[in-house]
Amino acid sequence: MASAPKASMPVLYKELVPLNSNDHGTWKGRTTDKAPWIAGQHAIPLTVEEFPIAQRDFPIVFSSGDRPVPLALMGLNEGVNVFFNEDGSAIGTPYIPAYVRRYPFLLAKLQPESDNLSLCFDPTSELVGEFDEGNALFTEDKEPSEHTQQLLNFCEKFEDAGNKTQMFMKELEDHDLLMDGEISIQRRDNPDQPFVYRGFRMVNQEKLRELRGDQLRKWNENGLLPLIFAHLFSLELMRTVFAKQVEMGKGPSMDGAANGTMPQA
Repeated sequence: MASAPKASMPVLYKELVPLNSNDHGTWKGRTTDKAPWIAGQHAIPLTVEEFPIAQRDFPIVFSSGDRPVPLALMGLNEGVNVFFNEDGSAIGTPYIPAYVRRYPFLLAKLQPESDNLSLCFDPTSELVGEFDEGNALFTEDKEPSEHTQQLLNFCEKFEDAGNKTQMFMKELEDHDLLMDGEISIQRRDNPDQPFVYRGFRMVNQEKLRELRGDQLRKWNENGLLPLIFAHLFSLELMRTVFAKQVEMGKGPSMDGAANGTMPQA
């Protein structure tokens, strides 16, 4: 259900170009109230700082693979998003993950051997270019504009949140708290053949209960324990997301549920 983003290119991004005054001195950035680039995305990376508010709308799970990352599930099947229309307009007022709000910009290493990060953007987004309207990215003196400084600040904060997320994941892995997840959902029209979703990871509640009291107190004091509970509480929303898929006519077919198991997305 939830595979880690490909190492070659982050989720949503098709290309990356470093923003610079020589090539983009007269370019502008557009703002938009629609995000068509996530309409077909069923899972979006999430930072731990977003858990408390994101768990109100989305199931929070962890990707499978060697380096699991937190994901907000916007659908249970690949290509299905029950929170956004095909044109990218939101359905209702769901929380918009910072990963989505950051697009088409991000900080990236231009040289693998260097730790320096540069502000880059996806030129295929149609949100950055030589437009008549929009926010200038550079001043007449070829200095970063106030708008660009704000973009850079947001990306820097996102990187900081990403580092905290990595520390959170390391704690879970060091204490062997992650397990392969599975959820069985019954449909009213065929209760004898439930849909079983796998391919994601979740916190093992039995092992969580077995942790020493001093470790739990430490996690409670540093705010890690509430994040774990936010993840666990959010899992109940998987049935809500499934119901929305069925209501929208995007539910899985019974033919695809061989032996009660849906294909992993």
